Amino acid sequence: MSTPQHRSAFGVRLAGATAARGPLCVGIDPHPGLLDAWGLGDDLAGLERFSLTVVEALAGQVAVLKPQCAFFERHGSRGIAVLERVLAEGMSAGALLIVDAKRGDIGSTMAAYADAFVGEGSPLAADAVTASAYLGFGSLRPLLDLAAATGRGVFVLALTSNPEGPQVQHATGSDGRTVAQTMLDAIAAENTAARAAGTLGSVGAVVGATIGGAGAAHDLDVGGPLLAPGIGAQGAGPAELRQVFGAALPTVLPSSSREVLRGGPTVAGLCEAAARTLDEVRSALGRGGRVRVRKINR
Repeated sequence: MSTPQHRSAFGVRLAGATAARGPLCVGIDPHPGLLDAWGLGDDLAGLERFSLTVVEALAGQVAVLKPQCAFFERHGSRGIAVLERVLAEGMSAGALLIVDAKRGDIGSTMAAYADAFVGEGSPLAADAVTASAYLGFGSLRPLLDLAAATGRGVFVLALTSNPEGPQVQHATGSDGRTVAQTMLDAIAAENTAARAAGTLGSVGAVVGATIGGAGAAHDLDVGGPLLAPGIGAQGAGPAELRQVFGAALPTVLPSSSREVLRGGPTVAGLCEAAARTLDEVRSALGRGGRVRVRKINR
């Protein structure tokens, strides 16, 4: 599906981006500890310097950048303005951008979130957004429909690595499926047409790389990408990726934040950290060979 602006579907663009640049998403998480480690203040100037340095270093190198919306929101409207710059400059430099917003609501409120994060012309709209479906998967319909219409993607929380997650995600319904599997099955249904066309779907799942055996206990074949946070500083390495994702490894998009961001504050340091992490995840995913960095078609 293409928009009036001829933007290809997100899943198609993501597959092309990872083939061109390698399977790595780098988070942009300007939290106070990292700002301090870079010698920056926990203020607007520090936020801007940190975030735009990451864009300068990596937007022309890695396939995907993922700014965490909350770290910009905590600085108010001026922080949101920095996020808008990150999105615009990151996409202009060639990376795909996922806004890590984890929004979830119902009705007109969900439609408003959709307008903000995947709507055409919104300064906060990137290539994809993360969402929470724990008001019911159907509550995401305004977001899913608008994302499909504009060629953008949605990553739905399914199996997260925080210790509180299993309390809800592993709960079992009357049909014997866990809540997480219900979400995964609903995501798979959204990708039916893409699967039939032999392309990667544009609706993905967030599955933590540190969840251990919970991955093998679920069917992760959703026909779309699996965003896998937790690489590096959170403890997940090649062995953990293979254990969690098994046969679904070809659709995994590993995400690393602190492991790469600790390479700052220099552009060279960030580039080296990203290249090292990319080599590790390519080995784990069995996607060897050198990649040629080039601009991603939108």
